[in-house]
Formats: sequence, C-alpha cells, structure tokens
Amino acid sequence: MRGSRTHGYGNTQKHRGAGSRGGRGMAGSKKHKWAYVSKYMPEHFGRSGFKRPQCQVKEKKIANIGDLNLNASKLLKEGFLKKEKDAYVVNLTEKGFDKLLGAGKVSNKFIITVKECSGKAKEKIEAAGGKLILPEGKPAEGQANETGETSEKV
Repeated sequence: MRGSRTHGYGNTQKHRGAGSRGGRGMAGSKKHKWAYVSKYMPEHFGRSGFKRPQCQVKEKKIANIGDLNLNASKLLKEGFLKKEKDAYVVNLTEKGFDKLLGAGKVSNKFIITVKECSGKAKEKIEAAGGKLILPEGKPAEGQANETGETSEKV
C-alpha cells in the first residue's frame, strides 16, 4: 500500500490521530465503548474491599517458645533470660514482644510474662513444668477463661 495516497484507509483523514479508533486506550469506556467494557471487562469499574487506616494497623512482634528453648544458654549470657533455681525467667513485654507462639520443642522450665499467648505455647510451657503470666482476665488464645469462653483469632 506504499504507492497509494490513503494506504487502504479510504479517506485521507481516517488514519490521522486516535479519532478513527474512538480515542486512545480506555477513552470512551463509559460512552461509545461501553458495550465492549461491560461484556469483556465486567470488574473494571467500581471498588472492592476495604483498606484499613495505617494508624490502626500495628504489626505484632512475636517470639516462639522453641527459639527461647533452643538458644537458652546464649540468651542467658546476653542477659535476655534470668536463671532462678531450675527455671528460666523472662518478661517478654519489657523486651518489646507482644505475643508468644508455640512453635518448637520445650525441654527447659520457663516462667514467662507476656501480653498474649497462643494455646499451644501455654500447653508446652505447662507440660515442661513452667508457668505463663498473662495480664488479668486475658486467657491464652484458644484456651477457656473463667466463664468458659474461648478467645479465638478473628
């Protein structure tokens, strides 16, 4: 088509700019291209979901009981843990941790103070002869409190 004046587009003006294709990109998607958009791109318009305000979102700093058990001698030298009789004592709340999880094995006796704790961590600590100290009225996650209610993650 190089020899012809219009290159196969009929009138000379038909191939100028983006007007011949109805605009560039998604232009006209709510007007003259609506039939195409509504048929082939039904989820294109509108919003979905909810984005929480960043001031409300706080990432919890967690610790695993298995890690404390595995590195007990090292943490004792660093001053993270204290040894009282036959038990290791640590206040995780003062150390900046929010929650204790139950991953790993527990062979040592621990006395741990923390804001929140999973049910598995509580079971493992008590099975090893240790003790878990939580704030008043806050049971371990998945454990029943005095009234028989369980606290579950939502």
